[in-house]
Amino acid sequence: MSEITLDEASLRILDELQKNAELSNAELAERVGLSASPCWRRVTEMKQNGVLRASVSLVDPLKLGLAVNVFVHVSLKHQDKESLEVFTRAIARRPEVMECYLMSGEADFMLRVVIEDLIKYQNLLLECLTQIPSVASIRSSFALSQVKYTTALPTGHLRRR
Repeated sequence: MSEITLDEASLRILDELQKNAELSNAELAERVGLSASPCWRRVTEMKQNGVLRASVSLVDPLKLGLAVNVFVHVSLKHQDKESLEVFTRAIARRPEVMECYLMSGEADFMLRVVIEDLIKYQNLLLECLTQIPSVASIRSSFALSQVKYTTALPTGHLRRR
């Protein structure tokens, strides 16, 4: 994976866009101390080289009735390529699975599920997770409260070079 070099102005742009991607180019340029044209050029360049992947709106899950956050640890019977692919294909189709990671350690996968209630989660377990042939065990942990949530990636390490 090739690393892209970003100067201080580009890092300021990233920091601002991670806070609010709806800023106009003029507002963004003013906040980062550039004129509009170089700011626009830098944003376009970061989009083209994949640093900026997408602009999205963050939705409040509670406003949609999605009150339950579950962290699910799944272990497979076998960790062969086919078993991993079968599991990932099944999970990729589930909209309530917000994140899925292949893990090292005790569990093979960790999922973050956002869902309406415990009955809906039980249905997900019974109708999806337990139906995947390679699943050996499932452990669920329910979040009681969200202490921190951010989508902004840290950029400070890029400034210490």
